Amino acid sequence: MKLVVGITGASGVSLGLKFISLLPKSIEVYAVISSSAKTALAYEQNISMPNNSNITFYDDESIGACIASGSFQTDAMIILPCSMNTIAKCTVGIADTLITRAFSVMLKEKRKVVLAPREMPFNTIQLENMTKLSSLGVIIAPPMLGYYSQQQTLEQMEDFIIGKWFDSLDIKHNLYKRWEG
Repeated sequence: MKLVVGITGASGVSLGLKFISLLPKSIEVYAVISSSAKTALAYEQNISMPNNSNITFYDDESIGACIASGSFQTDAMIILPCSMNTIAKCTVGIADTLITRAFSVMLKEKRKVVLAPREMPFNTIQLENMTKLSSLGVIIAPPMLGYYSQQQTLEQMEDFIIGKWFDSLDIKHNLYKRWEG
């Protein structure tokens, strides 16, 4: 599997990096971290960047990178966290960064896309934008907890959320206890 991961400047950047670090090593990862995400990360916590041979990092300004072309075959894309600015750009087709360009390519090629908006509460414009994207086949999956897996720690809560994103992308995992009721 070839997976594009965009990390934008919303709270939860460290969750995006943890997502990348938990991906199976068999997945080719093409990661883009926006400059706003780098700023947000500095406020959130001191976390190191994943450094595995299956991960290629691109600058968000590198609009000519391979993932900006539909002829470069990838299977899916996730943007997490996904800022409301990025959602707005995606909704109206603005492709002025590598993340938004890669999104536009995924949409035109009808490939799987997951957006993990990190905002609360949502305003009406944000909800309308997400509704439009959902109607185009984009999966909207904010980082929300499900308490049935009985998480006890922040790490377990993060694993649950990441596991749900893995589920949306058809990535096998055992990050949380599944419902058996």
